[in-house]
Order: sequence, then structure tokens, then C-alpha cells
Amino acid sequence: MSEPAQGIPAGFDDEDLALATLEAEAAGLREDDEHEAAAWLAGLPDDVRAGFEAGPRPGEYEVLAAGFLHHDDGPPGAGFATGGAMDTLQGGPLLALLTATATDPAEGGGYAALGESELIGTLCAWRRLSSWAAAGEADAITALTARRAAQARERNAPTLAEHAGDEVAAALTLTSRSATLLMADARGLEILPAVHELLATGQIDLPRARVFTGELAWLSPADARQIADQIVPDAPGMTTSQLRRALHRAVLAFDPGAAEARKKSAAQDADVTIWTEASGNAGLAARELDEADALAAHRRISAIARWLRQQGAPGTIGQLRAAACIAVLLGRAPADLLPHDPAARPGDTGAEAAADGKPAHPEQEPSAQAGPEEAGRPPGSAGTGIDPDSPLTAGSGPPVTGTINLTMPLSAWTGQSETPGEIAGYGPAGAATCRDLAATLGQHADTRYCLTLTTPGGQPLAHACAPRRGPPPGPAARAWATALAAQADYFETGTCTHPRQEHHYRPSRHLSHLIAIRTPHCTQPGCAQPAHRCDLDHTVAYHRGGRTCECNLGPLCRHSHQVKQTPGWHLEQSTPGTYTWTLPSGRTYTTSPHRYPV
Repeated sequence: MSEPAQGIPAGFDDEDLALATLEAEAAGLREDDEHEAAAWLAGLPDDVRAGFEAGPRPGEYEVLAAGFLHHDDGPPGAGFATGGAMDTLQGGPLLALLTATATDPAEGGGYAALGESELIGTLCAWRRLSSWAAAGEADAITALTARRAAQARERNAPTLAEHAGDEVAAALTLTSRSATLLMADARGLEILPAVHELLATGQIDLPRARVFTGELAWLSPADARQIADQIVPDAPGMTTSQLRRALHRAVLAFDPGAAEARKKSAAQDADVTIWTEASGNAGLAARELDEADALAAHRRISAIARWLRQQGAPGTIGQLRAAACIAVLLGRAPADLLPHDPAARPGDTGAEAAADGKPAHPEQEPSAQAGPEEAGRPPGSAGTGIDPDSPLTAGSGPPVTGTINLTMPLSAWTGQSETPGEIAGYGPAGAATCRDLAATLGQHADTRYCLTLTTPGGQPLAHACAPRRGPPPGPAARAWATALAAQADYFETGTCTHPRQEHHYRPSRHLSHLIAIRTPHCTQPGCAQPAHRCDLDHTVAYHRGGRTCECNLGPLCRHSHQVKQTPGWHLEQSTPGTYTWTLPSGRTYTTSPHRYPV
């Protein structure tokens, strides 16, 4: 019998030794390196290391069977359950072998034999493996780029380096555009080693890594790394949209001048583009517009669409927005989109709400509008900016109203800082953009100004509104804020004392507004639908004893509202503003309180 390789437990026969050597090589170990073998063993989870060190029973050795468990020792894929060894194992050769074994029908039934939690565990494992593979692909592209650059210098042939992307396109059967994107990914990950580490270990996936590289591409490598390092600790728990907002806000706060220069530079590429949709229809979009102008234009189109629906025009609100947009661009009167028969104009009814893609729902509640002036407003009343009794002409339409929920630090409002703000349903915006939009809103009588007090971390503490009376410019704004803060309602935390509980089903405008400020997005994990487009949901249904109180209310979009009532799904609000979802697999996901820019 040959001498055992270093780092392999003694007592193995030749077959055992060969198989154990394969196992060690899968973890990237060399037979002659005892230190690496010891480090590898020490890095394994306790239960996995114990299974390895215990060694195989004679005649029963399997190369890395799922969870290091033999079929008579436990169910296939047992280690993939919530919190199990494989559920937390990083992407790499070991996880690849374990996952392939656990899902192989020949090894114990495949996916059909897995429990609910184990099935989700293998799904997550494959995603970690795809992230690990994406990092490896980026490393290969980086190595190819470096090799071609060195050859270009040695041979004085710059085109060798310039056409590395064409080599990637040919090798991977990609278009030039797709290859360029991969090259950009590789460059960005090389500059951001902390992001590369997250990707390589499967803590984030490629789409989220691309958010990092895209949002930070305009900065110097040192500045990009500094900002990335701030966001990296929270990135594994963020969706792409949450990550994009966080990075965009961080860039705006880090160097407002550079962010503004980036906007001005990109504005040179402003254009209106047209393309063919996969359906055979066409798409039309304007790009690189001024933020305040784009927001105002979108609100106007939306107001026209709402007016059209109230007047009986058929279609969803999205279809009516598209029709109104084209009508305005072509110089037509939006009123021409109305039915010719006045009797066919039913007004804003429940049938029309269903046509908007919002079916009736047993727990349906009024929208929790981010702007208090809209909450509870009866259908067909003022608020669209259009006189319902007057047909629109091509050149007329609604002004921008106070329905845009703009959040910005008081210091940014007064020009004392350039701290970025946030626009509900849009995302972070620079201080200058926020001031421009606030000035636009201030021109209209129904604009309402609100003050939200936050913790140093940005979590809302209290909120108050001052209708039609905004903060004055300069130092007087502080006195305005101080006086308004004295009237603020403080949000409940921990155990709710129910100071604002209401003893009826429909929450008041005031309570609805407070909930939308505390929780400005749908509470379902991964859903970014703004609160003013959601239903205000009783976490515990009202008819089952649920309170109409901030400890039992939260915004849910129509889709999430239906998901909540699906068998196997359960939502609870453990403390006011903290929502825990339990899914059919038994796994839980928590949506934490929102953080505002500070």
C-alpha cells in the first residue's frame, strides 16, 4: 500500500486514498501541502468536518455524497435545509459536487425526493454557483486582456489589445455589444475587489455585481472602492433596485459635483429612440432628460390618463398613458380618445378599476398615498389637474401638483448642504434636482410640505405636515422646522401602545399618510412598488380582530396582496414597521423599516 498523501487521514486503502485525493483536489488542495489540507479541513462547518474526519465505513465510501451523508444515514440533500451546512456553503467546486449529487435522480431521487426547504436550498446553491462561475469568467477575461496588452507592448501592435473583446465574442458566440458588457464587468470587478469577493462566494449574483460596476464606473478606482466598501456589507440582502438606489445616493453624497458633471456629460447623449418590440409592436423612449422635466412630464401624462378613465375611455391606466403620450406628441387632443357616445362614459367605477389590472379583493383597502392631499379623495374630484367638464386640447393639460412625494434634508432645501434627497417612485435625486422640483411644486396651491425626523441612520422617528406653508429660505427655515416638529406624531416602535388606533375598517387620511411615510414601499421582499400605488393592508385581517393601527397596517401592492392570501404564505408584523414573511418552504424573510437619506 502506498504512503498516504499529506493531509489525508491514515488507515485508508488504495481505493479510499484515491477517492479522498479526488476530494482534496476538488477543494483545490495539493497532495504535498499539509498546511493547505489542514486549513481546508478547519474551514469546513463543524458537522461537515466531523463527517469527513470520521472516514468511510468499509465498502461504502462515496465521493462527497450530499451532505457527507450515506443514503441510510439521512435523506438526500439534508444539508440544504434552512441553516444547514450546504445552505451556507460558499460557491466553489465542493458546493458544485454536493449540489449535483443531491439533485441527481441516480443518487436518491433527485429534486422529487427533496423536502420543501431542501428544494429551495438547492435553488439558492445553484445561484451561488452561477455567481462563482461568473466571477471565474470575469477572471479569465481579465487574464486575456492583460495578456493581449502585454503582447501589444512587446510587439508594438496596439490592435492586439484593442480587439480582445472580439476574441471574447468569437469564443462565446456573442454579439459585440454583449462581449463589450462582459469586458466592462471584468474591468469593474478588477477595480472593486470586495465586490468580486461577494460574487465569487455567491453572496451576490451577476446582475447585482453589474449594478456596482455600472453606478461606480464614472469615479476614479480609489473613490469607487471607497463607496463600494460602504455598501458591500448590506449588499447580499438587497435587490438590484435597492442596491442601485443605495449606490446612487452614496455617489451623490460623496461628490455632488462629480455626479452633476456626470449628468451633464450624459445629457449630451439625449435622444428619442424607437425599436421593434418582440410582439411586433413598437417602443418609443426619450433618454437622458432633465430629472425635474421628466418627472413633471410623467405626472402630466398620468393625470391625462386618469381623466380619460374617469370619462369612460376604455383600457388600463398604462394603456391610457401610452395613448395620451402619443396624442400629445402628434398634436392631437386627448379628448379625441373618449368614446363618441356620452352615455358610454360611466365615470370612475369599480369596473374601471378592474380594467386597470386591479381586481376586486376581499381585503381591498384604499391606497396609502404618499401625498396626504390625495388620500381619501373621491373618484372624479379635483386632483388630476384637469377640469373633467372641459375637453382637453393638445396644448393644455394638468400642471404638476403636490402629489409627488419629495423627501430631502432641510439643509439641502436651504442650500447649506448638497445631501441628496429621494422622490417616491423614482429614487434618489441630487440636492439641486430636489430644489428645482420643490420650487415647481411650490407654485401650486395644493402643495403640502411635510417634515420627517429621522435617526442618525435614517429611520423615521416622527412626522408632521404643514399644508400650503413651506419652509422659508435661509436661517428662518430652522425655526419653521422647529415649530413643525413640536406638532409631530412619533412613530411607534417595539411594543405598540396604539395611540392612533382607529375603531373602523378604513384608516383615516392622517393614519394612511403616516404609514406611507414609515413604510414607503410594498412590504413583500423584493417589491419596490411605492406606497402610493399600493393598498393599505391589515396584516391581521380586520374581520379577524386585526387593529386599524400602525402596528397592523402596511402597504401591499395588488399582486402582493393576492400573494399574502395564497395557501402556505403568511405575513406578520412583529413590531411596527417590521414585516416577516413565511413562505411555503418554511423559510422566512424580513422586510426592515425604511431608511431615508440623512
